[in-house]
Amino acid sequence: MTDWTDPDAVDLSDEETFETLLDRAETREKGHYFEFFEPGDELTHDPGLVLSKAGSEDWMGQTLNHDPAYWRPDRARDRGFEAVPVHPDYLLACVMGATVEDLSEKGGYFLGRDDVTIHRSPTPGTELAVSSTVVETTPSSSRPEYGIVTWETVGRNRETGDRLVSYERTNMIPRREPTATDGSGTVTDSGDGEDESTAGPAVPDTLVTPEGGHFEEFRAALNRADETDAAVAYAHERGRTMDDGLVSGLPLSTLNTARQHHNRDVMTDSPSGDIVAYGDVTRSIALAHARSDEATYREWRYDAERFHDFVTLGDTIYGFTRVLDCDADAGPERAGAVTFEHVAYNQHRTPVYSGRRTALLQRSHR
Repeated sequence: MTDWTDPDAVDLSDEETFETLLDRAETREKGHYFEFFEPGDELTHDPGLVLSKAGSEDWMGQTLNHDPAYWRPDRARDRGFEAVPVHPDYLLACVMGATVEDLSEKGGYFLGRDDVTIHRSPTPGTELAVSSTVVETTPSSSRPEYGIVTWETVGRNRETGDRLVSYERTNMIPRREPTATDGSGTVTDSGDGEDESTAGPAVPDTLVTPEGGHFEEFRAALNRADETDAAVAYAHERGRTMDDGLVSGLPLSTLNTARQHHNRDVMTDSPSGDIVAYGDVTRSIALAHARSDEATYREWRYDAERFHDFVTLGDTIYGFTRVLDCDADAGPERAGAVTFEHVAYNQHRTPVYSGRRTALLQRSHR
């Protein structure tokens, strides 16, 4: 009888021998299928990252978020922070990254996030405690091999229990067994109105651009637009091309182990044909383009975040912004709230991300 504990009993470097063993071996899988999730289930994600100065600065540098309040103590104090905080995009990515192994490592499309709220601005050294609750599970009517799952995720300060960030996230998740579907996917007729195939898109004839980046200048632009039946909307000049550091490096630094960001072998046969960017990297780059044209005081909340197309290595991400509202009564005396709709688009002018963001912008007077 062969002693299989003997290291010389079998030559694992022999290709034929190894291939035979590999065919017989059971693969120990990571992640969960759609059937695992039930509404009301609570999952605690461990380990949680310790937020770091180096991690925050690397995220900001790579995504072009060059806001000095997240680098320099004097500028942080000027914005009302007691100490230099980590960047909110890095915080959000770390909270979501810690959930990937339990929620979405099996793959599937990241459909979007809603009700994203930054509750507190933590400093480097804060240890995260992250948990998720299953909100809803729905079979996919168009893709029998997938289901749709929505979770509410909360990232807390592990030491104090304080909420740092919370959101609802929706993903398509592979099923262990495909479900039956009629596959109809029919499009219903709206009945009346113009034929959409011949009518042009409903866009304003005139677009207004703010003259500067302060709150008053955004409010003045909205007032001008209201008087002329226009919209306040503009594009941002900068672009950022997706390289290996963005597509694989930044997700790994946030514990995002999803195969679609790292395993080119698996992704060759996927609809994208290659590894794809972490949605939070694409989003952060688009918001960085917008922030570079604003006098941002503080990030506040985000909503209706949707991902529309794949972003792969070599794609270049640009930003487009529409201004939706200005609220002079929100925030401290030196800032006002502005609500935006941001779009990330690629070199083919195809939208790949969209979302609403409310931020406090500095007023022009001191």
